[in-house]
Order: sequence, then structure tokens, then C-alpha cells
Amino acid sequence: MPLPRPNAPLRSALTLALLGAAGVAHASFLKGETLDKVADWLAIFVLVLVPIVAIVAFWLVHILPEKIAEKRHHPQKEAITTLCLLSLVFGGMLWPIAWLWAYTRPVGYRIAYGTDKHEDYFEEMAGKARAGGLLREELAHLREELDEMAARGTLPAALKNLRAELDELRARAQAADAAAAAPARTEEKR
Repeated sequence: MPLPRPNAPLRSALTLALLGAAGVAHASFLKGETLDKVADWLAIFVLVLVPIVAIVAFWLVHILPEKIAEKRHHPQKEAITTLCLLSLVFGGMLWPIAWLWAYTRPVGYRIAYGTDKHEDYFEEMAGKARAGGLLREELAHLREELDEMAARGTLPAALKNLRAELDELRARAQAADAAAAAPARTEEKR
């Protein structure tokens, strides 16, 4: 059974009574001086720190292609770095191109120069070879890449010296193997 509806004058009197009984609304839990100090610090934060953080984040995102090119030993990493800097100047419009370029395999570069690695890669691998951190297969592969570049006539002077150094390392390793094998042969003859 539905409840009876009150008539219009009773309804408006009830609405006015409820509106009059409402308390004062507060927009903040802070009052007076505390509210002013919090507002001042918030304004300083928004006007000073937020733009600094935004600029740093923008810069960090724009150097990502450069870091990727360095990590992958991209042979054109200097050009990618330049494109990243230009992207900063032009508001990020060139950044997607730098990103794609950093992830591409430089097939044309390999055809022209015989390698798809930057000179730093070969120097890094030579450092590992000097320290004895390369397997013979890796050392042979490095030597093959340098030989291929030399055959094309695209081997820079620094890598020519590296190639000669790798020859010396290989000769020393072969001499050490021969020296280690000699006592084993005398043991077998006895």
C-alpha cells in the first residue's frame, strides 16, 4: 500500500526546514594562516619544480635513442646523437625518426663498409681479448670481421693496429697451446 503524498505547502515547508538545518560547508580542512602557507608552498611547487621535472623528463626521453645506439654499437651513433639534439630543438618532432634509426640494422652500411658495428665495438672486444675474456670462436669471428673490412679497403687506421694486435694475441695463444701440448707428448712417449 503506497504512502500518502503530502500536499504542496507541507512539502515546501519541509524542504525549507531541511535547508535551514544544514550546517556550514568548509572547502578545506585547513583554516587561516595554515591555509595561506600551504597555498604558497603549493604555488612554489607548481611554478618551479613541476617545469624542472618536466624538462628533465623530456630530455631523458629524447636521449633514449642515443643510449640504445650506443648499447647496440650502431655504426651511425654520432648521427643518431645529432638527430636527438635536433629533436630537442624542434620540440620532439624528430625523436621518432631517431628512435627507429637506433633500432634498425644498418644493411646499407654493412654492404658499403663490411660491418654493421661501430669502431667502439671492436675496441671493446679487443680489450676483452687482451684480458683473456674472449673465447677462441669469438676472437676468430672478430678477426674475420676485421679481415672482411680490410679486404674492402674500409678498415680505419686504429682498427689496422687492432688487427695487428689480434694477430700477436693469436700467435701467443698458439705458442702457449704448443708449449702445453709438448709435455703431454713426452708423457705419452714414455
